[in-house]
Amino acid sequence: MEAEQLIEHELRRILDFATQAPCPPRLAAAYRYAILPGGSWIRPRLTLAVAQACGNQAPGAALAYAAALELMHCASLIHDDLPCFDNAKTRRGRPALHREFGEPLALLTGDGLIVLALQWLSLEGRDGGGVLPALHNQLACAVGAPAGIVAGQSWEEESEIDLRAYHEAKTGALFSAATAGGALAGGGEAQAWGRLGARLGEAYQVADDLRDALGDSDELGKPVGVDQALGRPSAVLQLGVEGAAQRLRDLVAEALASIPPCPGRPALLATIEAQAKAILAGCKVRAAA
Repeated sequence: MEAEQLIEHELRRILDFATQAPCPPRLAAAYRYAILPGGSWIRPRLTLAVAQACGNQAPGAALAYAAALELMHCASLIHDDLPCFDNAKTRRGRPALHREFGEPLALLTGDGLIVLALQWLSLEGRDGGGVLPALHNQLACAVGAPAGIVAGQSWEEESEIDLRAYHEAKTGALFSAATAGGALAGGGEAQAWGRLGARLGEAYQVADDLRDALGDSDELGKPVGVDQALGRPSAVLQLGVEGAAQRLRDLVAEALASIPPCPGRPALLATIEAQAKAILAGCKVRAAA
């Protein structure tokens, strides 16, 4: 199966597992609403691509880890949309989860998906053998403190914000986890892949800042102009539109240059080049000449 089909099949398996009786019906519905239909699945796709490039020694662990990473991402979106943060009305072209199910259930759904991610990796990542503890740690570090997505969100509560640290934690952490976890499951060294994930993650965040400043809410399926309205840290607000666009181009170039030597490097390079072009096109930024 193609990567997208593998990911969707795994996510549906997770939902069948987590929403069976005696799960409360509205919680089960909220889980399904949060996960399917999904977004671009860029993080789990990246995990599988890196695992394949490194030799794909533990395909079951790679897929379980990729799906767990997507659950963490979905949880972060639920929490990010809550009234105490962005108070977003929409997500992926439909009402944000707290608008559809209420704030209490949204909070519980986000928390539940974080736990479910770690649980699923324990259950289905057994062919990872000796690297399973490292995969668990990689996933946990990407979510907590000092530099996971919880820390990234917390930067918004500081009076002085380190934009680079904010981007690296809020968005880059899950991308770094995608490349490092994929390498571990594939038979490679996690440390060698950190730079690729970090650069892709920061590029994605800068692109998101550009889309927030320049995009259309109907086209994106979520509100725009949020950064300026909330005084939130943003590459566009700090660097200007052209400065942010140049930073995005630089990050894409650095990401491509950072791919370590591995058996499947040519195929991985082509995959990431295609993703990079999509990121640039999505925020109307041309690639460097």
